[in-house]
Amino acid sequence: MIKTFTENDCEILVSTMNQISLDFLLQMFPFQHFSNYNILIINQTKTNKLSSEFPSVRVINSLEIGLSKSRNLAIENAIGKILIIADDDITYQKDFIEKIIVAHSKLYEATIVNFCAIKENGAYLKKYPTDSKLQLNTMEILNVSSIEMTIKKEKLDSIGIRFDENFGLGSSFEMGEETVFLFDLKRKNQQIVFENEVIVAHYGLTSSDKIGSLRRYYIYGGLVKRVLEKSGVFWLMVKMFFDIKQKKMKINLFFKAIDNFNKGKQKIEAINYEK
Repeated sequence: MIKTFTENDCEILVSTMNQISLDFLLQMFPFQHFSNYNILIINQTKTNKLSSEFPSVRVINSLEIGLSKSRNLAIENAIGKILIIADDDITYQKDFIEKIIVAHSKLYEATIVNFCAIKENGAYLKKYPTDSKLQLNTMEILNVSSIEMTIKKEKLDSIGIRFDENFGLGSSFEMGEETVFLFDLKRKNQQIVFENEVIVAHYGLTSSDKIGSLRRYYIYGGLVKRVLEKSGVFWLMVKMFFDIKQKKMKINLFFKAIDNFNKGKQKIEAINYEK
């Protein structure tokens, strides 16, 4: 007998900052009022306190700073069976919950089901696999964004994996928190699936788009050292090849990029991770 989930099993975990009203949710949920969904908001703030009059929308105001801290606080306090990772600058598409329920019911053993995101013009946010996949490879994991991720909480709790708080906005490395998270799950032999369905749109620049190319190499150095240590040089060369080919980096910055990459590696080496 196939086990199935319902809409009420889903909970949307929204990370945001300095909100004073729930109005920002209106653009996130244009097809149905946000109160029809189970939502947990982590509002990181020093002064502004957010509250909710809707039973389905819970709020935690936190003095902590950092995206991964926000994600982890949300996971610890989540009550849903399927957790949907969200930021405050996205728009969910029509029937997104139904697509998530169908995928998780079909792929019941998967810990993570990743979906597609689109831009304002309807084009894909990035290049995705043409078909659904039952396990993502290294390159595909490196390409995942948080807003594409949905998680089975019971499976996540059973292995105790959380976001590495050294990665993500507001931390030492402003990107890569989802990549580290997924690689940590992969090491625990968890199934990480891709479903070729669009659930969300992101308009304008992403957070990673706003980070300069040399800073990206510093972050990438830390990321590679954290999750791909034995093949770090290979993945550095892969990144440089594509960045130069796609004109994301000028050739005269080649050696500066390598220097930044090594500095990022050294920063991670100074952090005492448990083996």
